[in-house]
Amino acid sequence: MDWTDYDAALFDLDGVLTPTAEVHMRAWDVMFNDYLRSRKEGRDEDQQPYTEQDYFDFVDGKPRYDGVRSFLASRGITLPDGTPDDAPELETVCGLGNRKNAAFSAVLRDEGVTPYPASVALLDHLRERGTAVAVVSSSRNAPAVLAAAGLADRFEVVVDGQVAAAAGLPGKPAPDTYLYAAEQLGVTKERSVVLEDALSGVQSGRAGDFGLVVGVDRGAGAQPLLDGGADVVVSELDELIAR
Repeated sequence: MDWTDYDAALFDLDGVLTPTAEVHMRAWDVMFNDYLRSRKEGRDEDQQPYTEQDYFDFVDGKPRYDGVRSFLASRGITLPDGTPDDAPELETVCGLGNRKNAAFSAVLRDEGVTPYPASVALLDHLRERGTAVAVVSSSRNAPAVLAAAGLADRFEVVVDGQVAAAAGLPGKPAPDTYLYAAEQLGVTKERSVVLEDALSGVQSGRAGDFGLVVGVDRGAGAQPLLDGGADVVVSELDELIAR
């Protein structure tokens, strides 16, 4: 890859820079399956368990509450939205989202996180080149994850779920958060690279008409990422370093 064609790299976080996508997946699994079991006990509903494929189909890459809505809709379940201040025990979209976030935060606190070595290698390469970098994450936990991974000082711009909410930006697969990050860096979308592991993320990059959209296959599958809008798919980010 010839990085002289680009001025900036816009990274998703979970699953691209850090293996926290796996932590998110475990937290979603526990929360949704506990909730589905409680519905069966309280309403005698026989819902199929939440699976890893449900994560990729309905949750991956989306803002937390959008992921809750998307999965529940796939099962024909409608809940009141509630508010972001809802306690995790409440049976609302926000309550369930907050329940999942509590599980994620506990794992992050207890186990920490180590970034992918190949991703750090690409960051080192881009720093040597002087390429501008930003993180664009749907998660409101992005600053905590970056700090835990020792990457907080690497990024000039971080657009996370809290920034998006404050700026009124729709989440992925809309392109707005990526476009906002490019604007904050002072670069054009045509000379920016989007790096994503989620289908909703590559759709975001394609909808924004960015110069290059790189899919990182951490389980979503190379072909779905290509079909969703990735120009190229890699397994590790150091594949993007010229040898």
